[in-house]
Amino acid sequence: MALGPRLDLRQSQSLVMTPQLQQAIRLLALSNLEVEGFLAAELDRNPLLEAASADAADAATGLDSIADTPALPAETGGADQLIAQGMGAADAPLDVDHGADTFIDDGPGDRMAAGGGSGGLNDPLSGYGSEAPDFDSFANPEPELQEYLMGQARAALDGADLLIAAQLIGQIDPAGYLDADLLRVAYALGVPLADVERVLGVVQGFDPTGVGARSLAECLALQAREADRYDPCIQRLLANLDLLARGALPQLRRICGVDEEDLTDMIRELRGYDPKPGLRFSSDRVPAIVPDLFIRAQGDGWSIEINGATLPRLLVNRSYYAELSGGAQDKASKAWLADCLASANWLVKALDQRQRTIIRVATEIVRQQEGFFRHGVAHLKPLTLRMVADAIDMHESTVSRVTSNKYLSCARGLYELKYFFTSGIASSDGGAAVSAEAVKSHIKALIAAEEPHAILSDDTLVDLLRAKGFDIARRTVAKYREAMGIGSSVQRRRQKALRGKAA
Repeated sequence: MALGPRLDLRQSQSLVMTPQLQQAIRLLALSNLEVEGFLAAELDRNPLLEAASADAADAATGLDSIADTPALPAETGGADQLIAQGMGAADAPLDVDHGADTFIDDGPGDRMAAGGGSGGLNDPLSGYGSEAPDFDSFANPEPELQEYLMGQARAALDGADLLIAAQLIGQIDPAGYLDADLLRVAYALGVPLADVERVLGVVQGFDPTGVGARSLAECLALQAREADRYDPCIQRLLANLDLLARGALPQLRRICGVDEEDLTDMIRELRGYDPKPGLRFSSDRVPAIVPDLFIRAQGDGWSIEINGATLPRLLVNRSYYAELSGGAQDKASKAWLADCLASANWLVKALDQRQRTIIRVATEIVRQQEGFFRHGVAHLKPLTLRMVADAIDMHESTVSRVTSNKYLSCARGLYELKYFFTSGIASSDGGAAVSAEAVKSHIKALIAAEEPHAILSDDTLVDLLRAKGFDIARRTVAKYREAMGIGSSVQRRRQKALRGKAA
């Protein structure tokens, strides 16, 4: 066989994902608020895209609404079908008729988009119009803990003492505890250790009481001194907090030299103190979770609605495109304009397909978990991504993307879509398996109903659960109990005893 260069012509098949398809897949994994941020960037980048309300879109001239274009086939499912059908290069806008049955009218999303419509701040009858005032912005922001302490330090100290106080306050954590070595602070500032200890005593007298402590015992001792309750008995009790945590009450009575009534009074006093005094100045606000879906009962079935209040309605301004394309342009400008039009059409298409896919996945979840929506968590069934994917003829990875970072609101509360996918526990009577979340709810209910003198051990919980029809092992009960933050039977017995003493 001769060796040498030659040319061969071969045919092969491969799956090539265009940037548009990659964009559509990324959109599936984003929540509504993340999509809103993405669309804001696209609106700034693409001059042919416009966001408008439904009324403004209907009245606008020259705007090609996505409701005026041919509909996609009903069987078009998601990114999987888009790839298979080779629709990555298509530039025809999608059919999303916001006035038809694609979305449910008069639902929670419609009311949110309309600003309430029932006497709310955005209601026209309320006098505020579409821009309702943000009452949170009227409140005076609470000062940060270190800023609040520095204000007190400037009023009480000056000169070198103020410099030492600033160094100490800068090392107080959000809970109010001092995380610093006084000897290192003295060495860094070049001052005697006695001066640092004296200034720390001043800082520990600042409001809130207990701030600047280096341990829990010191924090509680500062508050006991403020309440004029720091006697030798309290002092010995604070020196043995580990015994109190273990519930060793007889040993504590001997150490403190008090009877049972006095020890109960001392424990009640400690429970009234704040173990983390600095947290009241925490300015961190827990961000509110905005649901992506609304689920509500409607007759014998369920209505499922996308929260359109967080998604702007995209329109393609074809009149502007015609105006720009009609003028004298060079080749590069025409190519850029064509790219903008194709990108705008594809983005509208991808958004519509995203909503269709989310609705399909949510519909199947509701169908599979109807017992939960009607009767509660005890009726939650085992469910996997593959079960949903097989039922709606999609790929498992697509279902995973759809259920990531998305929440639904129903009559039972706000839940992440991932919450409904749980492992199963076999039934002891040979029936259908039950969800792990359902078993956890039963464990929590049994422990909540136990009496202080009859604490349920894990073995007892296993017997009670098997009587309810759950075939579960003791180690599984312990794992579920620990996952819910519930202590062992010994810990619960001590906690209930202490709670009874302090009551």
